[in-house]
Amino acid sequence: MKTRLAVGLMSGTSADGVTAALVELRADSVRVRRCETYAYPPLLKRRVLEAVNMRAPELSLLNFELGHSFADAALKISRGTRPSVVGSHGQTAWHGPNADPPNTLQIAEPSVIAERTGLPVVADFRPRDMAAGGQGAPLVPAFDLFLFGRGPRRAVVNIGGISNVSLVGGGKLWSAFDTGPGNALMDEAVRRATRGRSEMDRGGRLAARGLVDEKILKRLLAHPYFKQAPPKSLDRTTFGPALLDRHFPRIDAANLPGVLATLAELTARTLWYGILENAPDGAGLTEIVVSGGGALNAHLMRRLSALFSPFPSRRRPRTACR
Repeated sequence: MKTRLAVGLMSGTSADGVTAALVELRADSVRVRRCETYAYPPLLKRRVLEAVNMRAPELSLLNFELGHSFADAALKISRGTRPSVVGSHGQTAWHGPNADPPNTLQIAEPSVIAERTGLPVVADFRPRDMAAGGQGAPLVPAFDLFLFGRGPRRAVVNIGGISNVSLVGGGKLWSAFDTGPGNALMDEAVRRATRGRSEMDRGGRLAARGLVDEKILKRLLAHPYFKQAPPKSLDRTTFGPALLDRHFPRIDAANLPGVLATLAELTARTLWYGILENAPDGAGLTEIVVSGGGALNAHLMRRLSALFSPFPSRRRPRTACR
């Protein structure tokens, strides 16, 4: 059976860096040989997070800079091998699924990646999905169906900057959609409280020390997005800095644990609500599988386990590159 190597590249809404995977492909299997995230330098990360407000010359420059960052990642992950192709999701600069017409903008110039690597590059997955009438996000459900679709019904969750879920099982993808915020709000709160010295609540240790503000949480849960039926998708602008300004006008070292506890609860409860509301038969779910950066937040995982009990929750292995 013929085997081919491919490189996959992406950067999510948290803008932590370029995640690259060297993957061995066969007709009936996928094996990850290597997987690594190459962090953006702090200044580049800040510019990525500010891309939504850039003028055309600045955005064009960032597009090519990220193309070189993605090319660097592809060359590092494929060292000593010769892949057949590179697939690049790019970096989301803007996502407008509810505009007329729906639109999205992914940067990290594919032509730069092709020239630097000498390989064919497949890109613009999200724009093509939207051109075909889709939401452009999440794009992982096809892979979730490949991995988990032949088994019992599962909720396969990815917690990045935004949280999404694929409801799969019995040979079918039942539904897939963004449930709401993931890590992005928590990360932004940490940046504000530390004035940029820290980027995240590592392991959820600060959130575990805080108390949930139920009044603020109730207001957050009233956001109309949570009542929309799938298909639906998000970018970090919906649940981003403006939302923190409105509900947490002051964030400092003293109140940060409580802010993080409240935001972690928002992520956990909206995942729980979205899955149970939209599963074809909530009682038919057998397991919740969690991946992405949020799976490393022990406090968040404890809250998900409590909410979804008696369904077992487990963290997906890191080799899945999500």
